[in-house]
Amino acid sequence: MKHLPNWLTGLRLALALFTFLALAAAAGAAPWLSPRLTGPAQFALERGAFYAFVAAAVTDFFDGWLARRLGAVSIWGAILDPIADKVLVCAVVLGLLALAASPPVVIPAALILFREFTVSALREVAAGKGVTLPVTLLAKWKTTLQLTALGAELFIAAWGAFGLPDDPALLGPATLGAHALLWLAAAVTLITGAQYWEQAHRALAQNP
Repeated sequence: MKHLPNWLTGLRLALALFTFLALAAAAGAAPWLSPRLTGPAQFALERGAFYAFVAAAVTDFFDGWLARRLGAVSIWGAILDPIADKVLVCAVVLGLLALAASPPVVIPAALILFREFTVSALREVAAGKGVTLPVTLLAKWKTTLQLTALGAELFIAAWGAFGLPDDPALLGPATLGAHALLWLAAAVTLITGAQYWEQAHRALAQNP
């Protein structure tokens, strides 16, 4: 049982890969499928990507909760968990851009990717100096907000796959809400990035 949290984290990585591949294939980025990809097949891929993403997002909560509940907190888990989070976010962002790229999605999605890669590099440099950057409370909420916003965008992108009516009175507000969530997630993401940058600057100044 003590290995269950790490298994869930590994499952999140696998689901993230599946989500990206399904979205890319649905967007026609798999040449070997394109000649045979019909409307129902494309819709099935979009639904599968959405369900896989939701399952992966759920594991993000349960792996940490189980690790604490079972007393199974480990160094390997502490390393793997943030990696799995970033892989999931990046997989969905890239898949969404392949499936339904639009200016309201591209800009905040790019900002999220830039921040994630920058903070990862910053953590690596700091670790090389023996400096650790603790996760802030806002950063934890940032991940939840990112996953919620990306899930909403993914649902909008796969709207037709769920048999929902193409009614502007319904789709319009839903799309606006998803975009607003994504921009809010991007803003919080940048704020936490600035916080980590300040932490690293102070810590590295004390440990040159």
